[in-house]
Amino acid sequence: MGPGEPRLDVARVRGLFPGLSDGFVHTDAPAGTLVPESVAHAVSSAMRVPVANRGGVFPSSARTEGLVASARAAVADLVGGVSTGVVLGPNTTTLTYAVARALARTWRHGDEVVVSRLDHDANIRPWVQLAEQVGVAVRWAEVDIETGELPAWQYDELITPRTRLVAVTAASNAIGTRPDVAAIATRAHAVGALVFVDAVQAAPHVLLDRAALGADFLAVSAYTFCGPHVGAVVADPALLAELAPDRLLPAPDRVPDRFESGTPPFELYAGVTAAVDHLAGLCEDAVGSRRDRLRVSMAAVAAYEGGLFDWLDQALRAMRHVQVVGFPEHTTPTLSFTVPGMRPRQVAAELSRRAICAWDGDFYARELFDALGVNELGGAVRLGLAHYNTAEEVGYVIDSVAALRSAL
Repeated sequence: MGPGEPRLDVARVRGLFPGLSDGFVHTDAPAGTLVPESVAHAVSSAMRVPVANRGGVFPSSARTEGLVASARAAVADLVGGVSTGVVLGPNTTTLTYAVARALARTWRHGDEVVVSRLDHDANIRPWVQLAEQVGVAVRWAEVDIETGELPAWQYDELITPRTRLVAVTAASNAIGTRPDVAAIATRAHAVGALVFVDAVQAAPHVLLDRAALGADFLAVSAYTFCGPHVGAVVADPALLAELAPDRLLPAPDRVPDRFESGTPPFELYAGVTAAVDHLAGLCEDAVGSRRDRLRVSMAAVAAYEGGLFDWLDQALRAMRHVQVVGFPEHTTPTLSFTVPGMRPRQVAAELSRRAICAWDGDFYARELFDALGVNELGGAVRLGLAHYNTAEEVGYVIDSVAALRSAL
């Protein structure tokens, strides 16, 4: 980061997170970030005042309408969308199934969908299962097993005039790979196919722009960017209007409400808005609209996390008893590794004994780890950084992984 460019005041940022007082080093961000006090306060405040269901003519119902509208607007600012195209739900898996079922009604025998082995299963299995139900062919984009990259050139052959949908991740939740989504989307749009992008793992680390990515549907989940467990899928409202999802007969038929089944946790929607505001406020000197402030703050986040991650990544790759999975060129601050001679659960337990939070397993990246042969070992150990991690913490993690030599 050059002179005069916004910097992240990490000491100030850490003071916003009460959860950091537990004495652990939290390098488990890909599975869910910690929550700042502002988000917890927003949720609790929403539960301390009268909040009713939507559609009433009384103040507590109007208050709920405000919570919904604010959450939609916040997510739209986060991804570069419009609030009338923001579908909210309990998580992105549920929402992806809802979109998949609606789209599958438009598919015909002989059509094709393209999925990738880099993705979280939530952006694979809904499409595969619905394709099987309606007789649509599934084509697979493969991962380079040496680098962990998802080459865009392979889509030249995978995408055909019969392709109806391409599902791809903006960032791997297991090894951090950030594929060239825009290039893949350009190929898909050339034949009239739609593109569904899982941006759950990209959202905490880079400024998303749905149009620039070429995403017809873009999925995010607030739990990865310091919010509550609420998912969202963002699309052009006109596209959503073309789809007919399953819904109860008395339920609203307007967009985007027609995709939202049942009564949602309105109080958590307050937390979604607060989480986006938290990201926008990470650089105190950022000014302008919330989208403008997000642009500045997320650039500072990317620079800060990138520096820490480069150190972590290079240090682990230099250890002879550690094998880092893949070597992607463009990545979020996430990596997975194995220690030959130790099961991943043993490694995670040893790190936990040293007060480090790290996940083990396949992280729902089953297809990826099967392709890489990692699942035969019980998966891998994953480390993922967030904007509240420090250089001291990263140094401690490096030393702790280095000390695993003595356990072999």
